[in-house]
Amino acid sequence: MNKVLDELCSYGVVPVVVLNRAEDAKPLAEALCNGGLKCAEVTFRTDAAEESIKIMSKEFPEMMVGAGTVLTIDQVDRAVAAGARFIVSPGFDPEIVDYCLSKEIPVVPGCVTPSEVAQGVKRGLEVLKFFPAQQAGGVAMIKAMAAPYTGVKFMPTGGINAKNLEEYLSFSKIVACGGSWMVKADLIDSGDFKKITELTAEAVKLVENIRK
Repeated sequence: MNKVLDELCSYGVVPVVVLNRAEDAKPLAEALCNGGLKCAEVTFRTDAAEESIKIMSKEFPEMMVGAGTVLTIDQVDRAVAAGARFIVSPGFDPEIVDYCLSKEIPVVPGCVTPSEVAQGVKRGLEVLKFFPAQQAGGVAMIKAMAAPYTGVKFMPTGGINAKNLEEYLSFSKIVACGGSWMVKADLIDSGDFKKITELTAEAVKLVENIRK
């Protein structure tokens, strides 16, 4: 597996972050690091995303910061220029995937069908996002798709929280889960970074217990 993705998956949980204000990037990154998760997928669907990635990458170089919800090649270039170390897309866009591979940029495209998984396998991808996880059949669907595609691992995102995390991570083909329960918008907007640190620490402990 790519070294960047290997490190990312070692955390077991990847916080999926939506930032509407770039000034929240530094305290949020600090809260995540203090809680034990030195990684984040910053969704590229807000005007503050690019600057937020730049701030987090600069202020916390030890963090594995990536860009999520990437829909265009232009966004790939902007995200990487800002410091993103990996790219995540909600669906399987061959143009984006091929572009990232040509530039040796770690990419985790979204897949929800065997045909999309097959496209990833054809390109040599080892980790694929399964999105939206809960709505698309959850662990049962991932197990069904993993059976014929033995060399692929999954990073499900969508509807995953502290209550069902164990169900996902207990399956060996799931290397990490994307989640936003520790970085909820209301906590960020209200500046309750102490609570974010607490929820992050709880998530880290949960992963440790599951992986024992």
